[in-house]
Amino acid sequence: MTTPVRQIIDVRHVHHQSAVKNFDTAALRGAFLVERLFAPGEVLLTYSHVERFIIGGATPAATPLTLESDKATIGSPGFLDRRELGVFNIGGAGTVTADGVAYPLGHRDALYVAMGTKDVTFASDDPAAPARFYLLSTPAHARYETKVVKVAEARQMPLGDTATANKRTIFQMIHPDVVKSCQLVMGMTRLEEGSVWNTMPCHVHDRRSEVYLYFDVAPDARIIHLMGEPDETRHLVVADGQAVISPPWSIHSGCGTRAYTFIWGMGGDNIDYTDMDMVAMDQLK
Repeated sequence: MTTPVRQIIDVRHVHHQSAVKNFDTAALRGAFLVERLFAPGEVLLTYSHVERFIIGGATPAATPLTLESDKATIGSPGFLDRRELGVFNIGGAGTVTADGVAYPLGHRDALYVAMGTKDVTFASDDPAAPARFYLLSTPAHARYETKVVKVAEARQMPLGDTATANKRTIFQMIHPDVVKSCQLVMGMTRLEEGSVWNTMPCHVHDRRSEVYLYFDVAPDARIIHLMGEPDETRHLVVADGQAVISPPWSIHSGCGTRAYTFIWGMGGDNIDYTDMDMVAMDQLK
């Protein structure tokens, strides 16, 4: 038995950088921060007109949950009729079932779900320790293979140093070297204890946009996420399980009050992970 839930709970429109310069804290958070993603027994989705991202969370309890389309928002009867989907499990063990095939996902494992998949459900192995499935979807033009990427199978890139408080490991998971996709590229960055900075020196990429989901953030900790144009920076205060929408003109970097992990996801003109325009430190204001 599955439980259908009305899922599209928010729509975010595009904001030009000249307008964002005048945003107060509430307006900035309302435009770029997705505060509520995980609620027991619910699928919560946000539709962003930045790259047509759909950002969501599915938290199944005793009963599995279904992923459903909202035709008025997405424009097609099936959620994945013209989309692809990345799923990361940041909670307890669970299973994603796609068109009748079960894909078990442990903590930090990922699943790429191909365009054209008709039925997707989410289940927790133990309702007392529920899975938390983070969802990120982009439009797609071709069907590739639905595939699990275990965290141990990810392409790992150790970076940074304790001297600069950014010793970290990047896990490339939905990535051309690991699994084929149309435009969706996703992975995870885990900071070591004592390191707090991510993506600094920072960059922009005018050809792609990005979404950051911060997790493993202690209840009394926060992330100061930096955004905005390099010479017009702004910030968002982010808690555990919250996501930031980063438009192509914005930097995307952050500093935590202690170590944390985040999932990055990109969509746009290409799937080249290295396609970025670096911003020198002396350009930041």
